[in-house]
Amino acid sequence: MLVITGAAIATVDAAGTEHRDGHLVVGDDGRIAAVGTGAVPAGLLDELTAGRRTEIRRVDGSGCLVTPGLVNTHHHLYQWATRGLAQQDNLFGWLTTLYPVWSGLDEDTVHAAAAANLGWLALSGCTTSTDHHYVFPRDGGDVFAAEIAAATRIGLRFHPCRGSMDLGRSAGGLPPDSTVEDTDAALAATEAAIDRWHDPAPESMLRVAVAPCSPFSVTPRLMREAAELARRRDVRLHTHLAETVEEQEYCQASHGCTPVQYAEGLGWLGDDVWLAHGVHLDDAAVARLGATGTGVAHCPSSNARLGAGTARVTDLLAAGVPVGLGVDGAASQEAGHLGAELRQSLYAARLRAGPGALTARDALALGTIGGARCLGRAGDLGSLEPGKLADVALWRVDGLGHAGIDDPVAALVLGPPAPVELLLVGGRPVVERGELRTADAAELARRAARAHHTLLERTAGSAARPVTQE
Repeated sequence: MLVITGAAIATVDAAGTEHRDGHLVVGDDGRIAAVGTGAVPAGLLDELTAGRRTEIRRVDGSGCLVTPGLVNTHHHLYQWATRGLAQQDNLFGWLTTLYPVWSGLDEDTVHAAAAANLGWLALSGCTTSTDHHYVFPRDGGDVFAAEIAAATRIGLRFHPCRGSMDLGRSAGGLPPDSTVEDTDAALAATEAAIDRWHDPAPESMLRVAVAPCSPFSVTPRLMREAAELARRRDVRLHTHLAETVEEQEYCQASHGCTPVQYAEGLGWLGDDVWLAHGVHLDDAAVARLGATGTGVAHCPSSNARLGAGTARVTDLLAAGVPVGLGVDGAASQEAGHLGAELRQSLYAARLRAGPGALTARDALALGTIGGARCLGRAGDLGSLEPGKLADVALWRVDGLGHAGIDDPVAALVLGPPAPVELLLVGGRPVVERGELRTADAAELARRAARAHHTLLERTAGSAARPVTQE
């Protein structure tokens, strides 16, 4: 059992309950046993232990803010091996540059990149992360298993999305033919991943989603049959959609409709679907997402890095769309810090819709319960309530960078990235006092750097080279 006392607490429950000086109790079952104002009520711990001899770890939360652990709803972990490249390109140019490099991925590179990426996410307050992996080189080994092994090692709750591409350049798609799969093979491999890895239990550490990559890299047949597969197997669906103006133009030229109309025609709207980005949506599209309960993974820093635009987050929320935050792949968002995306989401919304567009608490909700809704786990994750899984972040907000900000939620969202004093996943410590406890961060960095250089050497003939200042 673990007991945190003396901390400010933002529960992010439906009522927005907060405690200026509160307590949180984590039971031996890895779930939240109690949360409330002031000290732990007399006799509560005895009642919870029911006379059992249970070791109790006590944590002084003075100067800290307790929130639900952050939920990352969109990522590409393998891209940690190609950070810093294609720095001035839009999405299509960036992809065209990097696809040839990614064709050299193997399971060792993916494991090193994923482990470093997940370790850094943990240090940024993330307790649950998705990953959208859609590049499967023919001689690369089992790259999907490699990233799952990395997540197990770091200790984050993981939702890997088995991606796929079957529309190569020769057939009118964007990726080179060498990076795409046969349609039947992609569908079979996706179902095999569900068979091998998916755990639907409420406390699951590993759930698989079905995730064809995008309208410009996937055939309509793969999109349609992937949706049918996901619903037959009762797993969720994920893809990129409406990210750029170029994608809009591609859908109009190739399919005669908008990206959302295209997706809906293939069975890709519903409360079991969440879409990455959703930047370029007209009013009709926003309304359809809201009416169908289709979620959106908002990736403000990646959208800014690639100049893609700014999502209509306030409109999406007003329409009832589940909206979570994603840091996106580390090659289009090198900072990769989920805690910092709270502030970025607020800034992006206000740049688009004015200073009242999003509050600090709205931003925190995007990063917690909003993400849990996108992943279909709001019943167990995303808020601090008795009975929910003890995925908890304890942020230190009393240092120099936050001094004088009396509102702890504002300190977390508007101030500089707050150090993570303690990060729990199912009650298990993953980060303590700003240090990763499940792996050696320095070793993760060394392996990731080695994987980066090995990959560039392996694909030396590609166009992607580090940019030097002129």
